[in-house]
Amino acid sequence: MAQLHADLATDVATSSNFRELRTSKIHLDLDVSFANKTITGIERIAFDVLKSGVREVRLDIHEKLKVSKVKDVSSGQQLEFTTAPFTGYGSTLKVQLPTEPAGDKLELEIDYVALQGGPGVEWLDPAQTAGKVKPYMYTQGQAVCNRSFFPCQDTPAVKAPYSANVKVPAGFTAVMSASESSHGQVANLSGETDNYFFRLNQPIPSYLVALAVGDIKSAKIGPRSSVWAEPCMLDAAKKEFEGEVEKFLSTGERLFGKYQWERYDLLIMPPSFPFGGMENPCLTFVTPCIVVGDRSLTDVVIHEISHSWFGNLVTNANWSEFWLNEGFTMYAQRRILEELFGRGSMCLEATTGQALLKQHMNETGMDHPLNKLRVVIEPGVDPDDTYNETPYEKGFAFVCYLQSLVGDVQKFDNFLKAYVFKFQFKSIVADDLFDFFLEYFPHLKQQNVADREGYEFHKVWLHTPGWPPYTPDLSAGRELMDPPEAFAASIEEQEPESWPDIDKWTVYQVLHFVDKLVERDNLPGDLLPRLQQKYPRISAAKNAEIRLRWCQLVIKNDYQKAFPDVKAFLHCQGKQKYTLPVYRALMKGSETAGALANKIFDETKDTLHVNVQNYVEEILKGGN
Repeated sequence: MAQLHADLATDVATSSNFRELRTSKIHLDLDVSFANKTITGIERIAFDVLKSGVREVRLDIHEKLKVSKVKDVSSGQQLEFTTAPFTGYGSTLKVQLPTEPAGDKLELEIDYVALQGGPGVEWLDPAQTAGKVKPYMYTQGQAVCNRSFFPCQDTPAVKAPYSANVKVPAGFTAVMSASESSHGQVANLSGETDNYFFRLNQPIPSYLVALAVGDIKSAKIGPRSSVWAEPCMLDAAKKEFEGEVEKFLSTGERLFGKYQWERYDLLIMPPSFPFGGMENPCLTFVTPCIVVGDRSLTDVVIHEISHSWFGNLVTNANWSEFWLNEGFTMYAQRRILEELFGRGSMCLEATTGQALLKQHMNETGMDHPLNKLRVVIEPGVDPDDTYNETPYEKGFAFVCYLQSLVGDVQKFDNFLKAYVFKFQFKSIVADDLFDFFLEYFPHLKQQNVADREGYEFHKVWLHTPGWPPYTPDLSAGRELMDPPEAFAASIEEQEPESWPDIDKWTVYQVLHFVDKLVERDNLPGDLLPRLQQKYPRISAAKNAEIRLRWCQLVIKNDYQKAFPDVKAFLHCQGKQKYTLPVYRALMKGSETAGALANKIFDETKDTLHVNVQNYVEEILKGGN
């Protein structure tokens, strides 16, 4: 097979020598201790040796991951190792090989302990869980956090299958991102069977290996799906998703090809989980914010399901190309939405995405370097610190632009199937996509579309910051958009008695309406009290997307009577997408709002993910 551009790409976020040896298989033998807040591990990691003369193995670890012993599995010989600093988010494990590996295979056994405080392993006290009774532990690998969970080549350029034996205290359940699982049947390396066993035969990058341990139960929600949750959440979660997931999966398969991961389960996370969802294969971790009671946020799951093709199957080779994961996933999510709910609904949802992108770019400045598709990540910079709306929504715009060049949506669907099949289980960069796109559509290559002035793939799309040069036609959503837009523009001219019945609107119409109010300056002082009284669907919403916008509206207009709503929202969840914008709004607001931000953070910081804590602290100091 022809060499990929990705085979020559660098990844400044890893210190591993993955171009000399490449991980071929991982087995983890883990003992989870809530008493000590540690994971004691024995890892067996196998490599394909790619270059001759290799005498050192370098793996990514973290200061909170302590290695005690390394041996060569085939010979049983203990190997000398050292650790060295790398960046603020990781260190390097250097293992010396006394001789060059015989043949093209090598396997090491590494004894280690993952201590509390590493960014990839979260320990929650009972108060931080939904049930408030038992503690909880979970791992979060994206982008470069799993090096604090187990030694690895922590780069998305390397994919390998994995297995694990996990020992947990009595009364706890373990789940992992794996298609095969059992309890009490498979012995660990010590010969004990009193543990959970997991296996995923498909190769994945290290960031997608995920573990959760807690008081969790499961309920079946489809032919290849279950939902896992704390007992107090299980019935509500089952009701929210039963029958929905299979509908999303089968639509995705029709559009993008076979679902390759066997199972698709959901794990409803504790409230402090910092993301909407994390697309861990076979077991998506999702925020409890999406369990609303009316299925109005189940499209979050469509996004994570879409990662089964774009991100998990075809993966960005480094974090500079994150848009390849997220831009294509946004496009796939919206194609599934369009197929299931119509183009108008999809266009309205996409419009809310454009509003988020515009808000982000207005805050950071259009020419901010993070507003490029291909982000330059300097050595030492944590890829997580480059996270924003750009790879999602500008990436979506670029995929839509490619579809516009093709013209026919069905032909582009067929291209996406071919793209997934071509690069499945591989990691790529944008140039690999471009080559395949032009090879698949030779007439477009003849038209030199990659260098069309103002729309050049490299010069403009990848390397120029700012608003995308092309955005899709979303006019099919006008029938749904016009009523909320017209009402937002003229609301102060009408008496509440004549205001429309928004209970008849879709959720995205409500979001669009509040977005338009947030965009406006100098709203009349009596408007928000009237709005609060008239529309409990907004001011007393359970839907977190509506709550976010209500908080932004309240803060911008310094409506202090509703500041308790802001406090309640920041107390009930720790999702990064919601938490950071609310703190930014508070710090840009009145003196009272700024004081409230500091007070709420003092009350909630111990319930937040460590990365979210750090970001909020920066905001409170006056940063972005």
